[in-house]
Amino acid sequence: MSKPLHRRQFIKTSGQAGISAGILLSGLPSFASVKKVSAGEIGYVQQPLPYGYPALEPAIDATTMTIHYTKHAAAYTKNLADACLAEKVDTNATSLEQLLKNISKYSPKMRNNGGGHYNHELFWQCMRPGTASMPSGSLLNAITTSFGSWEAMKNQFSDAGKNRFGSGWAWLVLTADKKLAIGSTPNQDNPLMDVTELKGKPLLGLDVWEHAYYLNYQNRRADYITNWWNLVNWEFVQNQYNQG
Repeated sequence: MSKPLHRRQFIKTSGQAGISAGILLSGLPSFASVKKVSAGEIGYVQQPLPYGYPALEPAIDATTMTIHYTKHAAAYTKNLADACLAEKVDTNATSLEQLLKNISKYSPKMRNNGGGHYNHELFWQCMRPGTASMPSGSLLNAITTSFGSWEAMKNQFSDAGKNRFGSGWAWLVLTADKKLAIGSTPNQDNPLMDVTELKGKPLLGLDVWEHAYYLNYQNRRADYITNWWNLVNWEFVQNQYNQG
């Protein structure tokens, strides 16, 4: 009997195989009926990446991006489709945000995969190729008012990601009273859910699950977070803030 692959070896091997095969998205789920979403809104179907797999290098390598998008994120979308079918969710009448805001009424499968799908769809948009600058305009003013300075916000957000025990996410959110707040959630929970302590509209989200950085950074989550700041798409974050 052959020996089981070490976890890191398996991830690397599966990623290389995926790239060499030119992974196709034909296996992704199809919903019988889905609500069409407007620009900036996140729906039930996995969208194409807004950039190529190598585009975020050197901060995030192509192999990690390939595995992350085509394996992990695609699985959340597929499992969300299965959960919606099993629990008779009318995806044409119920937006994903509405579903998440009432997630306590649904199964753990819906919670894990609905959150996983939403979080990743937002995460891809929170990044873009090139070197990020910093926020400006009304968003920068709100950051300064809420946290004292841009650097203070950046440090607090980074700490939220570094100090999240196990797997989870760090968030910058707009609260119901139109203030900015920073926090983290475990697993695939997010601030839209009625089961989380941190609540608000996600403006910026950072994935701190190991699969987001393990190949390149191993256990150095802090280094991953430091380099990730170079990718932040502040135009997208500003748009999220403007939409309230």
